[in-house]
Amino acid sequence: MAKVAVGQSWRFLAPSQMLAFAALFIVLIAETGRIPVDNPATHLELTMIHEAMILEYSGPYLALIEWGASIKQLVLMTLLVNTFFPFGLSSDWMLQTIGVGLAFFLAKLLVLACLVVLVETSNAKLRLFRVPELLMVAFILGALALISTFLF
Repeated sequence: MAKVAVGQSWRFLAPSQMLAFAALFIVLIAETGRIPVDNPATHLELTMIHEAMILEYSGPYLALIEWGASIKQLVLMTLLVNTFFPFGLSSDWMLQTIGVGLAFFLAKLLVLACLVVLVETSNAKLRLFRVPELLMVAFILGALALISTFLF
């Protein structure tokens, strides 16, 4: 699929791709507990969702939990950038192509991280009862992406 996607770069401007990217971006923010959904900097049990599970841990166990959350965010960001922007992917295992692919991957991750930071700094934390509405928007965007795949 990535080989076809790299060969047809105009497909990434299709409405279905843009809608699916927006839906998966909202899911990325919600799943990793970023600021519009949850504020990981707080330590109040009633105002947070993600941090309440790790209040009892400290030391190496807390480090492992935080490391797992970071790996989860990296995996979701990797899925997002390599699915919708497969530029820099190569089919051979030469040292030069691996270096170019790694450079493209890090650049794509940097752009996506800047986009996440932009969303975090421009929005305030949502009320707890507004979070399902945000996820409903992501579901609707995903459904519209699926429908528009067959239309365009």
